[in-house]
Amino acid sequence: MSSKRVRVAVIAGGRSSEHEISVASARSVLGGLDPDRYDVQTIEIDRDGRWQLDSGEVRRELERPVAETLPVPTESPPETLGHVDVVLPILHGPFGEDGTVQGLLELAGVPYVGAGVTASALCMDKDLFKSVCRDKGIPMTRSLTLRDGDEPSNPFGYPVFVKPARLGSSVGITKVRSEEELAEAVALARRHDDKVLVEEFVDGVEVEVGVLGNRSPIASIPGEIEAHGFGGVDWYDYSAKYDEGGMDLIIPPRISEEHIERVQQVSVDAFIAADCEGMARADCFVTAKGEVLVNELNTIPGFTATSVYAKLFEASGIPYPELLDRLIELALERHERRSRLQF
Repeated sequence: MSSKRVRVAVIAGGRSSEHEISVASARSVLGGLDPDRYDVQTIEIDRDGRWQLDSGEVRRELERPVAETLPVPTESPPETLGHVDVVLPILHGPFGEDGTVQGLLELAGVPYVGAGVTASALCMDKDLFKSVCRDKGIPMTRSLTLRDGDEPSNPFGYPVFVKPARLGSSVGITKVRSEEELAEAVALARRHDDKVLVEEFVDGVEVEVGVLGNRSPIASIPGEIEAHGFGGVDWYDYSAKYDEGGMDLIIPPRISEEHIERVQQVSVDAFIAADCEGMARADCFVTAKGEVLVNELNTIPGFTATSVYAKLFEASGIPYPELLDRLIELALERHERRSRLQF
């Protein structure tokens, strides 16, 4: 990067149920960006979809700005975005992580951190993501897709997980232990999405891997998830993910070196298969039989300094401020590369 301060816009919040998680992630990002290197603006999207634009002053914390409020992005957001060098869309879930905001940024011609439109939409839809990865020969967890109007069914035996196909942070997910619980779990998932996955239960170690890069992505050291079930459950639910002390991240995981290398390889393979760039967190399992399975990719993982993605790269020798630097450099590199294409 040049000696001139890079103008950065951080977009946070969003319409999804993961709004508050996004705001927390963005607050951490704002604190991690070196003020000597970056001139930062913030844009917060309310839960109702209204864009809160700051007054142009750099704010190191997200607070309610005295600013124009828009029901949809029309003139001012693109105008604001047109005066920055790069955008960090720190958004989770639908209307932010799913390619919608990425499409706006493509139309505005602004470099942005993370996956593009196609990869963002694909990875948000767990049904389509699994299909693409299976076609590429990547070992995946098995699942059945129920569309609107389909009767609840389960070919895998019990327990199984029932989840919305296009949501995150364990919202709307149920661990179903019997046939009697299935219909209620499907109904809960359908409150969040009209496409639902019934996903096999995997007996094994849950591990997560950070992936970073564009054309030559690298994998972090994996971490093992040990959930404590504060929500009264025995799996990695919302409480385990976000309540203090709800989980332990064990780095390196308690698996063999061979399995660590295999987890890293399949995570990078899935990242490439989904056409991702910038960053993603891969969620995998190492089964009791020694198989390594990919479950999903999160293209904008939780991004506080203590989130899994940041911790994994910290353990891999890339501290949080450097991780942000690299992601911004990757965004600028991709934009420069793609600007040479003829459309």
